[in-house]
Amino acid sequence: MAPKKQSTTKVKTPRKPPATARVFRSDQYNIIAVVQAGRLQYEGILLAASLRYTNPDFKGRLLLAEPQMNARWNATPEVRNADVLACLSQLGAEIIPFENKVFGQSYPYGNKIEALSQMPSDVPFLFLDTDTLITGDLAQVPFDFNRPSASMKREGTWPEISLYGPGYSQIWKSLYDRFGLEFESSLDLNQPDEYWQRYLYFNAGFFYHANPKEFGDRFLKYAKEIHENPPEELVCQTMTPWLDQVALPLAIHSLGGGRKPEVSDLMDHAVTCHYRVLPLLYARESDAVVEVLEHVAAPNWIKKVLKQYDPMKRIIYQGKGRKARDMFDRGNLPRREQAIRNQLKRAKLWMR
Repeated sequence: MAPKKQSTTKVKTPRKPPATARVFRSDQYNIIAVVQAGRLQYEGILLAASLRYTNPDFKGRLLLAEPQMNARWNATPEVRNADVLACLSQLGAEIIPFENKVFGQSYPYGNKIEALSQMPSDVPFLFLDTDTLITGDLAQVPFDFNRPSASMKREGTWPEISLYGPGYSQIWKSLYDRFGLEFESSLDLNQPDEYWQRYLYFNAGFFYHANPKEFGDRFLKYAKEIHENPPEELVCQTMTPWLDQVALPLAIHSLGGGRKPEVSDLMDHAVTCHYRVLPLLYARESDAVVEVLEHVAAPNWIKKVLKQYDPMKRIIYQGKGRKARDMFDRGNLPRREQAIRNQLKRAKLWMR
């Protein structure tokens, strides 16, 4: 087999925002999420409803990026449910179509990467995964859109280190070198060498920047290169579903960003809830989060649409969520999420 073609880029990219960095007001940004046929269209309703409930004075736009049917999809990803579209419109959400040119059915997580280039480039953005509830006041969050960051509510899911190496430093440095990025300033020197938290790693559930096109182009460039021509240090690594979370810290670092605990502490705990799937929300989130969910899902015009999706009908409206909640002590949850998932599955309460 012929060896993979190696990049010739070696010039180190300076880690600082551009000299022309603009100053933005805290309310001067759009929220972007991805919506498509199936579960995500109903999650989009909950996201939109929670935004309107908790932040009625939010001045930005809620933009729902919708992939369009092309050769990269086996079935149409477009939202064709008239009830869903009417509900989203009533909630003030705007559908923005985009076309997958790199990913698609084979890697749906790539939607969040490719959609950004279709968004208004003159307005900063906050990207949220669709399975997110907004539970608090977004105006409290000290976003600096010139210095991007992302969610730090994550586990050490990637890379997986084998007994004979390579280790964390060698793997991550190979990626920074591939794109001409300076590696050392990305490290958290308060963490020990070869411990996963020493290396810049985010959950892609939320991230933000001043320019969605600039960020999206960088994000896509890195993800495409890693997907098609990874460094040899990644030969034993699994890239699905982790590709977006591997490319994300590189894009953030290259644009002068990094860890922002003052943002993540609020976004990951008080202001938004990235619940992943509803059984997990009921099992582990606070009473306040459940209250927001059930409040925004209660109006009849929303309920009649959400009940079209059987897992939401059973979990929210038929009491399965409350049954899942009764199984767990929020003050003494299992350390790893997989243990919670396993208990829910045994009780036949795992629905998504």
